[in-house]
Amino acid sequence: MKKYSVILLIVALIIVIGAWCVSLYNGLVKKDEAAQAAWSQVENVYQRRMDLIPNLVNTVKGAADFERSTLEDVVAARASATQVKVDPSQLTEENIALYQKAQENLSGSLSRLLVTVERYPELKANQNFRDLQAQLEGTENRITVERMKFNEAVRSYNTAIRRFPRNIVAGMFGFEKKGYFEAAQGAENAPEVSFDFGE
Repeated sequence: MKKYSVILLIVALIIVIGAWCVSLYNGLVKKDEAAQAAWSQVENVYQRRMDLIPNLVNTVKGAADFERSTLEDVVAARASATQVKVDPSQLTEENIALYQKAQENLSGSLSRLLVTVERYPELKANQNFRDLQAQLEGTENRITVERMKFNEAVRSYNTAIRRFPRNIVAGMFGFEKKGYFEAAQGAENAPEVSFDFGE
């Protein structure tokens, strides 16, 4: 009778440990999926920006003698940014950094375009341009929000795979650390403001 009790105890222990491991594994899968879903939202808002750019460029192109090189920079930066894709299952620090760099190059080109537009009052008065500019500003705000949500999902996932005892299950099943969006280089420095009144 004792022999059967020991066997039953061992079987019960195996079942409990197995159920516990399954629960830990499923929790990690849930956090991984949340990070991947947050990444999809980041891509969606960046895609919205990509979709607005051709309309913005065409509207600006219609302005008399607008700087061609500025438009070409935006078009080239957009083309470059569309080439950088990140597989949601490969959200490594390196992949995120490459994606972020391509998007920052596009942001820089757009900023230069919008600064250049300041010299064209007829373009600034164009309703289509103003509408597109407002949509672009709204999209930039959405990008910031979605990047923040992505970083929160990644933080939760990365914390989960490092904490004991989940780290054992994470190691057994290949759950790896995901990368974050980082602040742009130089973001810690305040921009230099200069008022040149043509003195």
